[in-house]
Amino acid sequence: MRSVPVRMRTGGDVGMARFEDALRALEEGGEPRIRDGLERYGIKTSERVIGVPMATIQRIAKILGRDHDLAAALWSSGIYEARLLAAYVENPGQVSAEQMDEWARGFDNWATCDTLCFALFDRTEHAFAMVDRWASDDAEFVKRSAFGLLAAKALHDKSCPDDPFLARLDLIEAASGDDRNFVKKGVSWALRNIGHRKSDPLRGAARCVAERLAASPERSARWIGKDALRAFDKAAAKA
Repeated sequence: MRSVPVRMRTGGDVGMARFEDALRALEEGGEPRIRDGLERYGIKTSERVIGVPMATIQRIAKILGRDHDLAAALWSSGIYEARLLAAYVENPGQVSAEQMDEWARGFDNWATCDTLCFALFDRTEHAFAMVDRWASDDAEFVKRSAFGLLAAKALHDKSCPDDPFLARLDLIEAASGDDRNFVKKGVSWALRNIGHRKSDPLRGAARCVAERLAASPERSARWIGKDALRAFDKAAAKA
C-alpha cells in the first residue's frame, strides 16, 4: 500500500491549506478498483467518489489530528472519502446535536452512516438523545443512524450502565416492523450488541425481545428476532 503524504503547513490561511492538503492526500491515495467496486458492497452514493481504501483514510486522519474546522470543510466538500475522513478528524467534544442531525440528513449510503456513528457520533455527549430523535424518522439512513449509533454505544462504551440500553429496547421493538433493508439490519445490529454486553440483565432482556420478535407475524420483526437469537446462541456456545 502506498504511503500518502500530508504536508503540515504553517502561516497564512492554515485552515484552507490543511483542507487542500487533505484532499490532495485523498486524491493520491485513490485506487480505481476501490472506486469501481463500491456497488458490490451495496454502497450507492450521489457523492463524488475517489476510491480511497479505509486504511489510507485512517492513516491520513492520524497525520492530520483532530480539527473541528477541517472536519466541517471536509464534510461540506460532498466527496465520499472526505466525509469519511471528517469522522476521524472531527473533535467529538465540539460536535453539537444540530451538527449531528444535519450530517445524518446528508447520509445516502450505509458506509457513511456507519462510519460516522462508529467513529464519531458515539463519542459525543448527545449520542443517546440522537438515538431517541432518529429512531422514528422517516428517512432510511437517518433511522439507520439511530440503531447504528445504539449498536456503537453498546460495543464501545464499556463503562455505561445498563439503564440507557434497557430503556431503548422499546425503540428496537417499535422499529422492528420497518422492512427497509438498511433499517432492519441496523435494528438487529443494535439488539445483538446490547445482548452481547457483559451484563446478565441486558443479555436476558435482549433475548426476551428477540424471542418476541421471532414469533411476530411481521416479516421484518421475525427476521430481526431470529437473526439476534442466532447470534446469542453462537456466543453462548463459545462461552
